[in-house]
This record gives sequence, C-alpha cells and structure tokens, in this order.
Amino acid sequence: MKMNDYIELINKQIDKFMPVQYPQRIFKAMKYTVTLPGKRLRPVMCLETCRMFGGNYEDAIPTACAIEMLHAQTLIHDDLPCMDNDDYRRGKLTNHKVFGEAHAVLAGDALLTFAPQIILKHSKTLGADKLIKIMGEYFHAAGAYGVIAGQVVDIESEKLMQSFEFSGKIDIETEELAKTLQYIHTHKTADLFKLALRTGAIIAEANDEQIEQITEFGQNLGIAFQIADDILDETSTFEQMGKTIGKDKAEGKLTYTSLYGIEKSKEELNKLIDKCFNILEKNNLKSEVFEEILNKIRIR
Repeated sequence: MKMNDYIELINKQIDKFMPVQYPQRIFKAMKYTVTLPGKRLRPVMCLETCRMFGGNYEDAIPTACAIEMLHAQTLIHDDLPCMDNDDYRRGKLTNHKVFGEAHAVLAGDALLTFAPQIILKHSKTLGADKLIKIMGEYFHAAGAYGVIAGQVVDIESEKLMQSFEFSGKIDIETEELAKTLQYIHTHKTADLFKLALRTGAIIAEANDEQIEQITEFGQNLGIAFQIADDILDETSTFEQMGKTIGKDKAEGKLTYTSLYGIEKSKEELNKLIDKCFNILEKNNLKSEVFEEILNKIRIR
C-alpha cells in the first residue's frame, strides 16, 4: 500500500463509520472536523506499522480511524475561544465558528467516547486481550497523562514565558523552558503518534522489543513534526497552512522557534529526522511510507 492508498481507504472508512443521524447537529459537528482535508498521518502510521510487523493492516482500520477521530477531538477543543481561539483549521472555518461553541464542546466530548466504540464494535476478531491493550493505549494517550496534560502545560507556559526575562542564551531560565517545551511537544503531539504506532504493533502481535523500537521512533517523529509546525508558523502563509499564521509568536507562546530561533530549530529538526531514519535502519524496519512521511516533514 502506498501513502495515498491508505489515505483513500481511511477517508472511505471514516465516512462509513460516521453516518449522520438524530440528533443530526451533533453528528454533523463531529464529522465536520474529522473529515476536513488532511494528511491522515496518525491512521496511516497505525496501518503501516501493523503491515510492517507482519500483521494484516485491514485488522487495524477501526483503530486507525478512531485515532483520527481522537485527533479531531483535540483540534476542536484546541481551537475554542477559551483555548487557542482559532478561526481556521485546514483552510476551513473551525468547528465552533460553524456550529457554535456549545456544540463544538459537545462534538469534542462525543468524539472522545465515540472513537473507542468504533474500535470495540468493529474489531471483535482481534480478541479480548488485544482489545484491552488497545483500550489502555487509547485512554492513556487521550487523558490526563497524554494530550490533556500537554494542553494544560501549553496554556500555563504563556505565563511562564511572561515571567522570564528571556535572553536567548542557554541558562537556568531557558533550561526550565526547554523542559517545559519538551513536555508539551511530547504530550500534545508525540503521544498520538505513539498511540498510532503502538496500537498498530499490538494488532500485528509485535514483541516488546519491537514495540519499544517503534515507540522511540514515534517520540522523535512527533517532536520533529511539532518543530516543523513551529517553524512554519513563522515562515509560511495561510494558503499553505490553512490556519492563521504567526499567532503563537504574537501571543508569546512557548515554541521551539521562540526559544531557540529559526536556524537552530531547523538544525534540531534535521537531527530528529536523521535519528528516525537511523531507528528504522538499525532495526531493519522497511517502510516506504515512513520514509515518505519523514522526507515530507523535513522539506515542509
């Protein structure tokens, strides 16, 4: 399977898994953000990991689609006025701009619980042991130990940035900010990447060593992806990104570029991408799809 084949498959399955029914407004709001045009990186990585470790990628389709639903939930809530207050996502109006704040909040809440139902309903052939492991991975990544933790610290980091007289030099202040930034990137971004990779590996019956390898890959890939996003927030355009550009900098948010600058951010991005390639090579993990993803992130 090629990248575009996976994306086409995922889009079709998501549409199948999300029929609009009564009460229609909530299902329309849920489906609106899930089906916005996107790269579908997380579900693609879930399917490809399953294939790479010798499993049948079709067995991972419900889990992959559920992870995309969870990702959409994080975007809906992240865009709310009480959070990042964004009007556009992937070139379209954000959920609360279309359906109102109340329905956007409810749509996010609904997706959080709707997604695991998709896994349980459509993955019965996996057996109880695998489903329990998948559910454990899902709820860990979705909750207070995962993306929510990252969002909380991201909000608090704005006050942290304001409290420091940031000089741009590596000192005690920047070391503390660097630790905070690593925490945010790990939980807001890398955790969902690792969820996709680990569940794909579990479905394929990968061993503990292989799961550890793909987890390390996901951590580095997630951080690299977020650094690339931070760089693009300062160097790209609305047409390229589909969202308001320069907002993080204007609001004094803690990002890789605000802490280290553009050039050092690019250097770190390339180091992380190289590390990802090395993990694949060292562990003899063959995947044209992962190579394509890594190269696209490098040149974004």
